[in-house]
Amino acid sequence: MDPTLPNPNIPALRKKAMALPLSPGVYIMKNDKNAIIYIGKAKALKNRVSQYFAASDRHDEKTRRMVGQVDHFDYIVAGSEFEALVLECSLIKQYNPKYNILLKDDKGYNYIRVSPPPFPRIAPALQKLGDGATYLGPYVSSVAVRQAIDEANKVFQLPECTKTFGGKHDRPCLNYHMRLCCAPCCGLVSEADYRERAQAALEFLTKGSRGMMDSLRERMEAAAENLEFEKAAALRDRINAIQRMGGKQRVVMSKVEEQDVIALALGHKVACFEVFRFTGGSLYDREHFLVDEVADQAAARGEFLQRYYSMREVPPQITVDGEAEDQTLIEQWLSEKAGRRVRIVEPQKGEQAQLVEMCRGNAAERIAQHSGMAGRDAAALDELAKLLGLPSPPAYIECYDISHTAGSDPVAGMVAFEDGRPYKAGYRRFAIKSAEAGDDYGTMREVLGRRMEEYITHKEDGNTFGRLPDLILLDGGRGHVAAVKPVVDGYGLGIPVFGLVKDDKHRTRAIAADGGEIAIQSKRTAFTLLSSIQEEVHRFAVAYHHQKHIKSGIGTKLTEIPGVGEATAAKLLKAFGSLKAVKAATEEELAAVKGVSKTAATAVKKYFEKNTV
Repeated sequence: MDPTLPNPNIPALRKKAMALPLSPGVYIMKNDKNAIIYIGKAKALKNRVSQYFAASDRHDEKTRRMVGQVDHFDYIVAGSEFEALVLECSLIKQYNPKYNILLKDDKGYNYIRVSPPPFPRIAPALQKLGDGATYLGPYVSSVAVRQAIDEANKVFQLPECTKTFGGKHDRPCLNYHMRLCCAPCCGLVSEADYRERAQAALEFLTKGSRGMMDSLRERMEAAAENLEFEKAAALRDRINAIQRMGGKQRVVMSKVEEQDVIALALGHKVACFEVFRFTGGSLYDREHFLVDEVADQAAARGEFLQRYYSMREVPPQITVDGEAEDQTLIEQWLSEKAGRRVRIVEPQKGEQAQLVEMCRGNAAERIAQHSGMAGRDAAALDELAKLLGLPSPPAYIECYDISHTAGSDPVAGMVAFEDGRPYKAGYRRFAIKSAEAGDDYGTMREVLGRRMEEYITHKEDGNTFGRLPDLILLDGGRGHVAAVKPVVDGYGLGIPVFGLVKDDKHRTRAIAADGGEIAIQSKRTAFTLLSSIQEEVHRFAVAYHHQKHIKSGIGTKLTEIPGVGEATAAKLLKAFGSLKAVKAATEEELAAVKGVSKTAATAVKKYFEKNTV
């Protein structure tokens, strides 16, 4: 069955759906090969399933594709909505339907490899080999393994290079002088001292920095009492190094000891969930999952939580960046799964909100890498979509501004931004034709009406005007939005329209929506993007107005000369570049311009001999 064509089974499917009970349960969508393509849960089966087979314009693209492939469906009635959720999770895990959010669990095991003596190296490894080395692990988090090894090697000054050891090199590298390596390659450390360092590093890795600090302090004090000052100083340096490393790790810390932080970022045709995992208040692991375009963020979060914790351990707290559908039911399911209370929280301010924003920024960066965009631009578009309530980030934005001098020579400029960057090929200029002088609203209505008509004309020929924007911005407030939105809506193209409101210093202050304003100062990346768009469209419109105004004045001066029309004036200005140069030209030079008659050249020269400009 072709999902791009109308599904001929819809009437029969709707009839069957309307006969379902108003009971909680699970529904199972199947294609014409009897393969399961989607599994969902419902509080009331009849209401939920019948929605799929109603008008398709209510569905997002992914749902339309799924419905287009449904040949028949089954259902299972459950005793409660919670039982339905548990059953849904179990069935999805068993069948992996095509149109559910599916998370590939590609995390392998990681090991800490300790090479054989006399100079053992400590390094990460993905598998155990029969090479005589010692392996610690396995560990699930590659991030934690690499971070721990990096800390241990730095604290105990163990090498991370590939040089051979035993005094073969004449001089140590820069790491030795930075006190990051003890330089066994140059024989600057004995085998016994090196083994002691390596053993201490392994103790550090297995017991942790907290577990060995007291032991190091006791050894330092004992060495000092025994007048072994050099040894005591070395132990002191190790203690200081461990404390410094701990300070660096606190860059990403949480007052909540055990939690996962989950954030969703939206991209064009793709979305990303990022997960930060904390234990002991420190970030110890992170994961990301790219999924299909998300239409309903709350539903997507709810589904992600079910999928993710079907394959991961459940922490006491899960911190999310927005509402999750069926949050109470999911909390109950996770609590039963973990055997203790599990909370799902959405912070509004403070440290936890900052962690969520950091997590979302990383998710946006993943989308940027996937799509080839800059991470900053992806984050700005994602934030803008959330701010304006758009279903996905606006990949293509058009912004309009008008410019005139006391109502004279009115013009409009249109700039285009693609993936958060100026798209110069999409810039357009409009000379106002019908709007009355000084009527800013009428001018903007004329411009947007002409823009929509240009789309109708060029949508098949590849012209830039044949591309619809995902978002239209106006340099103006609620009045502009109220004046223009009906024009755009009248074409039935579903393009959102917002205004950019300036303060008294001509800086972007807020977004004008239909009926109110949206503050943007706290949304830093979106604010920066919108400010740059507003500055660019203002510059472009003013430059066009200035050009038209100057040419209009000059053209009027030349056309005052008897026998010189607009066409002749334009040719003279194009040939000489300015009115001053036309005035200075000889009669022969004027007549030499293609399209300018000798009579016109004589008239121009006589005019300027009698008049000054």
